[in-house]
Amino acid sequence: MIYLLEDTINGILMGSIYGLTALGLTVIFGVLKVINFAHGSLLMVAMYVTYWTVQMSGIHPYLSLVVVVPVMFVFGYYLQDIVIKPIFKAEKEVREPITVIIVTTGVWYILDNLTLLIFGPQYRNLQDNALRGKMFVLGDMLISVPKFWGFVTALVTAGLLYWFLQRTRIGRAIRATSLDREASSLMGISPYKVYNLAFGIGTATAGVAAVTLIPFYNVFPTVGVLFDIKGFIIVVLGGLGSIGGALLGGIIIGLIESVGPQFMAATWTEAIVYALFLVFLFLKPSGLFGVKYDW
Repeated sequence: MIYLLEDTINGILMGSIYGLTALGLTVIFGVLKVINFAHGSLLMVAMYVTYWTVQMSGIHPYLSLVVVVPVMFVFGYYLQDIVIKPIFKAEKEVREPITVIIVTTGVWYILDNLTLLIFGPQYRNLQDNALRGKMFVLGDMLISVPKFWGFVTALVTAGLLYWFLQRTRIGRAIRATSLDREASSLMGISPYKVYNLAFGIGTATAGVAAVTLIPFYNVFPTVGVLFDIKGFIIVVLGGLGSIGGALLGGIIIGLIESVGPQFMAATWTEAIVYALFLVFLFLKPSGLFGVKYDW
């Protein structure tokens, strides 16, 4: 029984980090109305930025947030401005241009292969990281310290993001644009600038997720693919565009992966995750928190 409780707690902690990695994906979809297939690669870039920031400066991994978040925001802002915005302008009569999906897929392959070319296929981790392998001891249970702080970071990030979208002037402009691009432009809001901001925020959120992962996860050029697939499953479970849904969807995945091996072969847990994904697509494609309006 104690092992089941331990796995449940660790599953919730890891699941919240999964939810954090998917948070940026659901924010970008909520505003731009397109799936960003390059999101996992942006997470991978953020992990490399975090790794080299810590390696070169020697600062605590969590302090690298002050570098990683601004860098990733600027990277995402100009990626949207230079690569994706021309498509929206060329297809301005189309609410959800399918060409953007093709372009983000291209960005995914370019980033992954460029990283492989520059850094090679080696797995990297922070050997001198004080958090790696560190555990809380609660009776007979061992709880991962970096995953616990990842859980806290996920909750704080989701709360701040929700507050920003609901309470600030820029956040209201983002929500207005997500609901009706044409009407918001008549109110003096530049939809393309809002798209740049939303993409930058979504990418910066991936940077936060990278900082929580780096203390216990290896960095390599295709690491983003693993989280990209989980990210799509999570946003389908939680509801595209739902901040709370992203966290809950991640926790569901984390619990299945952590508790499932107590009752079956570990390989079956992946099958259950994908089966759940298909069930939601068929029975409730809007997800757990999917609503008529995005925010």
